[in-house]
Amino acid sequence: MEISQLFDVSGKIAVVTGGSRGIGYMIAEGLLRNGCSVYITSRKVQECERAAADLSKYGSCTAIPSDLSDDSARVRFVEEFRKHENHLDLLVNNAGAAWGAPIGDFPSSGFDKVLNVNVKAPFMLTQDLLPELRSAATDDNPARVIMIGSIDGVRVPFGDNYSYSASKAGIHMLTRHLAHHLVRERVSVNCIAPGPFESKMMSYMLDNPERRAGVVASTPLGRIGSAEDIVGATIFLASRAGSWLTGVTIPVDGGISTHG
Repeated sequence: MEISQLFDVSGKIAVVTGGSRGIGYMIAEGLLRNGCSVYITSRKVQECERAAADLSKYGSCTAIPSDLSDDSARVRFVEEFRKHENHLDLLVNNAGAAWGAPIGDFPSSGFDKVLNVNVKAPFMLTQDLLPELRSAATDDNPARVIMIGSIDGVRVPFGDNYSYSASKAGIHMLTRHLAHHLVRERVSVNCIAPGPFESKMMSYMLDNPERRAGVVASTPLGRIGSAEDIVGATIFLASRAGSWLTGVTIPVDGGISTHG
């Protein structure tokens, strides 16, 4: 058994939502560098197309911009994907939104938007792409769905992002629920719960030197997550190495979840 074969993802077709920046961009680049063909989507057309153009130096990367929280836009995304491919090896549900406001002032819209983007959209897209996932699946090599949760769905976060933490805890349970029902269809569903990584969502903390130092100090391994950290976990779950796992959530958080 050779490591190069155990973790090989070359030739796989992948969709990465929210792939134009942050963790999604890191994952898309990692998959491309290791021989996957990658389709990225994000809400902003120019950002999505620019990211795909930049990523194309590593391999075949196609932009299909879409607001996946909108039903009609999501249907158009699936229809466009089907013009290119008839099967899908890996779906990475990464696109997300956050909202912060103090208790007493938290608006209803702060739940509607976040739950639609973070919970409803990943479920609906997975459901829509089941025919393509089934087409890629074999007994020895299941099709893979990777949900991107958050360490904020595992422990109580310091901030006032109530709808975000609730949505990510929901994604962790949705992972288990989907895995239970899809396992006999040779589609595995797992989740990664990242800690702090360089991203727009974390910029309000990490762009401020004092706040950044606080984040680093609260992370047992003493640093911010790198692209290699999130790509390593993704490739593990997408490759032969992770083919016997389904329904699990892996914290990729530098040990933050050990705080309880």
